[in-house]
Amino acid sequence: MNRLELIDIHKEYEGKSLLDGVNFAVGSGEILCLLGSSGSGKSTILRIIAGIENPDSGSVYWNGVEIKNQPAYRRNFGLMFQDYALFPHLNVAENIAFGLRMRRLPRVEINHKVARALERVNLEGFAERRVTDLSGGEQQRIALARALAPDPQLLMLDEPLAALDRSLRVELQSELRAVLHSAGIPVIYVTHDQEEALLISDR
Repeated sequence: MNRLELIDIHKEYEGKSLLDGVNFAVGSGEILCLLGSSGSGKSTILRIIAGIENPDSGSVYWNGVEIKNQPAYRRNFGLMFQDYALFPHLNVAENIAFGLRMRRLPRVEINHKVARALERVNLEGFAERRVTDLSGGEQQRIALARALAPDPQLLMLDEPLAALDRSLRVELQSELRAVLHSAGIPVIYVTHDQEEALLISDR
């Protein structure tokens, strides 16, 4: 079973403490939610886990091995941002395949992973559509499919529903929880919405 553990993580910004001794662990098949207001350090924790930035002190362990100094590209962790960061000039399949092409995978394997990712988010048949023609909820699912396509060992989602209106957020919450659980990997979900946190996360 895969397991991520953060031990005594500290981080300062402009001389002020942002993260002050953060400790938690998350394992395979579990959705852990980081709940807090804007500016509380939630996204910084994700960037530290992803290897985009380093803590001032503390340790990050993956399956018992310290990875704090391991570069981001070697971690195989997925990170989905709030704004989805979809490429408007690429169609759905090309957006999902972008990270796979960067890894120089064979075309047959890329096509297989794209098709499987679309199936996971219940958007089969959308491969050739332009992302600019999709609804907000469909764009959210395409961004999730892109994050899942490389088969990450761990997935992090940073306020993935924040850009949607409330009725659509509520509609997608249970669907998103089901997709994340079916992935069977550790998931860290960031939100400022307590109701959303309770509905989606296990802990």
